[in-house]
Amino acid sequence: MDDQNRNPDDKREFAYGQDPFKKEEDASRPERQDPYAGYRGGNEPYTYGPYGRPQPYRTAEEWKPAEPERTEPTQQVREYRPFTVSGGSGRGGSWQAPPKRTSLRAVFASFMVGVIAVGGLMFAADQGNWFSQGAQAAPASTAASGAKTASAAVSNAADVVRPNNIAQIFEKASPAVVKIETYVKASSRRSSSMDDLFEQFFGQVPDGSDSDNGGDGSGSGSLQASGMGSGFIFDSTGYILTNQHVIANADDIEVTVIGHNKPFKAKLLGSSYDLDLAVLKIEGTDGTSFPTLKLGDSAGTNMGDWVVAIGNPYGFDHTVTVGVLSANEREISIQDQDGTRNYQHLLQTDASINPGNSGGPLLNLNGDVIGINTAVSSEAQGIGFAIPTSTITEVIDDLKANKEIPKPFIGASLQTLTPEIAKKLGLSGTEGSMVVSVVFGSPAYKADLRAYDVITGMDGTAYKDNASLIAAIQKKKIGDKVTLNVIRNGEKIDVQITIGNRNDFDTGNQQ
Repeated sequence: MDDQNRNPDDKREFAYGQDPFKKEEDASRPERQDPYAGYRGGNEPYTYGPYGRPQPYRTAEEWKPAEPERTEPTQQVREYRPFTVSGGSGRGGSWQAPPKRTSLRAVFASFMVGVIAVGGLMFAADQGNWFSQGAQAAPASTAASGAKTASAAVSNAADVVRPNNIAQIFEKASPAVVKIETYVKASSRRSSSMDDLFEQFFGQVPDGSDSDNGGDGSGSGSLQASGMGSGFIFDSTGYILTNQHVIANADDIEVTVIGHNKPFKAKLLGSSYDLDLAVLKIEGTDGTSFPTLKLGDSAGTNMGDWVVAIGNPYGFDHTVTVGVLSANEREISIQDQDGTRNYQHLLQTDASINPGNSGGPLLNLNGDVIGINTAVSSEAQGIGFAIPTSTITEVIDDLKANKEIPKPFIGASLQTLTPEIAKKLGLSGTEGSMVVSVVFGSPAYKADLRAYDVITGMDGTAYKDNASLIAAIQKKKIGDKVTLNVIRNGEKIDVQITIGNRNDFDTGNQQ
């Protein structure tokens, strides 16, 4: 049968070499049978044996590959962890999320949010006074109240960097600060102790001290400038407080006040060489009321507190400098032709003080005077000294009334014990003050206090050195009775003594 008469629906499988349309099969020729008939499907005309090697016959069902066993996939449950690091081992395996790309705009936005947040916190901390241990800011209205008196309290809003009310302090205090110029007659040689003070302590004489104020120096009535300093008004009627060395030996004193075109003549009322204080009175005021500064409490100022100095250094009118209080109770000595000034209880500050600042005020942040700028060390930078108001208030009334300043003393020269002196006196310690000499007719002389007596205390209070004992004596009043605890020839005795006035004796530096 030819291909044209073949039934297309006939799908019988046939072996290699057999004709499906041949009714008779040739069973006598088994070699013509297809040995690989079982390895191919009915629709595949050819197939390749595995590696060309005959395989056992398999049926079509056996040839079909086995269906893979279907199992339900097990869902892996990963333990939730807020932060994961790559490369780790343990439950959940090691994995890492793919990195996310961050745009430049997002980075910039985050930066700006941080800047705004930090700035807001800083502003809130400043306004809310978070970091000043609960200090209450003074009301700002105080500074802007329009009051013209320099004694009014000045606002000091909290500022963690520096005081922010220096300008307000200067504005209120400056009108009460005056420039003081002194003159001496040209016919006599200038002998101002102030000039000696400048030469020895400051290392320089003030500018203009050798000029003759318009004269040629030949006339006996002409005046020449001798010095310049500062002061401040503490009474509205024109009373000025300054240093004694500013006006010492002056024949004429002029003061310049802000708001007045011409200098005023000033009269010296009272002064103290030992304390280096003086009070002047402006003349010819015709009832003029002057701005004033209030005397504050120097004892209430702590080390490190801000202070402000105002004066006329080297003729630069109304210069303001700022610093801190560095120390108190300082003692210095300055020699001049009139003697030696032994300063005690001085305030030390690093606010700049120069020649011409002497007599000017040292202010706290409330605008109150806590000291009078007096001296500066010429061998250092930023070491200035001021007389504290605790010393000033004790004598200001006497100076204002032109009364002699009382000087409590006992009339004995004292020396601190040294190991050598203590050994010679047979003493086991060095606590106490040895009497070197006694002034004739003084309270010590009348009380039979003797040389080589050792004073260990007064009224039962021990004093280890002569400085502390002298300070205690000077705090007494004239006429007070005290008991000195004394060691004489190895025995302890008590000596009753009445405090006298050193002004009544030519005693020098004795106490």
